[in-house]
Amino acid sequence: MKIHEKYINRCIEIAKNGLGTTAPNPMVGSVIVYKNQIIGEGYTSPFGGPHAEVNAIQSVTDKTLLKEATLYATLEPCSHFGKTPPCSDLIINHNIPNVVIGTTDTHSKVAGNGIKKLIEAGCRVTVGILEDACKEHHKRFFTFHNKKRPYIILKWAETANGFIAPKTRNNQKPVWITNEFSRQLVHKWRTEEQAILIGTNTALADNPSLTVRDWTGKNPIRFVIDKKQKLSNNLTVFNNEAETIRITESDIDFNKPIAIQIGEFLHKKNIQSIIIEGGSQTLQTFIDESLWDEARVFSSKVIFSEGIKAPIFKGELLEETDILDDTLRIYKNTI
Repeated sequence: MKIHEKYINRCIEIAKNGLGTTAPNPMVGSVIVYKNQIIGEGYTSPFGGPHAEVNAIQSVTDKTLLKEATLYATLEPCSHFGKTPPCSDLIINHNIPNVVIGTTDTHSKVAGNGIKKLIEAGCRVTVGILEDACKEHHKRFFTFHNKKRPYIILKWAETANGFIAPKTRNNQKPVWITNEFSRQLVHKWRTEEQAILIGTNTALADNPSLTVRDWTGKNPIRFVIDKKQKLSNNLTVFNNEAETIRITESDIDFNKPIAIQIGEFLHKKNIQSIIIEGGSQTLQTFIDESLWDEARVFSSKVIFSEGIKAPIFKGELLEETDILDDTLRIYKNTI
């Protein structure tokens, strides 16, 4: 492996520590190398805190070494004032001579200006190391800014004979298709994304909480499609365990393509990533409008004699994993 790739790989690795906490900032990873030895590392703090490059520089014990070091980062250092000062200025102020960047930042507030500022200050800047891997790592951030919508993950579980839910039920609560370990994984996923969305039918039939109970982390913001605002405030999804926002006919026009409008609505709410955990109708709406990026589909050995059919979709299979008697398949939207 080439030396630059080795350290950018490490940047990606540590950057994942910020998953679910940094938005709307990107989860950047940074390492500082002196004579082929890492002397500092950092990743983006929860929103409002220091960026990765700041944390990496602060972690260096002997700051005099920075004048002969190389700073690596998954994404172009910022060049503008936000909640914190520009990272490019800090790099310049510490006289770090070499900067290696995975990929440029397409956000209009940066868009090459960080690199330009570093070069003008005399830094030797290398760009495009493991660029595809860095773009994949920053997929939520890039989707939000380039497509003006969140990164959208569809998730459902289906029986061995292709049903997503029973046709009838005796209680207003979820009917479990998957095992407890698959359900725990779903709770982990919820901590990694900013928001979660369900439709009216799921809110009524399952009365879900959509919170994190089997994992440690932050609850996602809950979005519920409630066209006429008829859902009772007594439903669990409206409790005070997490923020809940209704999407009503005052927010979108239900006579026009719904998913696209929801994407725009969520973008205005500054939502960078979301899991769609709705029923078959809600999921199929996003599929039919091709407004999704990933589909995470559990299949179990459970069989329903009758029920509601799982969504119909096409996607590229990225990964297949067995979780005891369940199978998880992750797909990418290629349309």
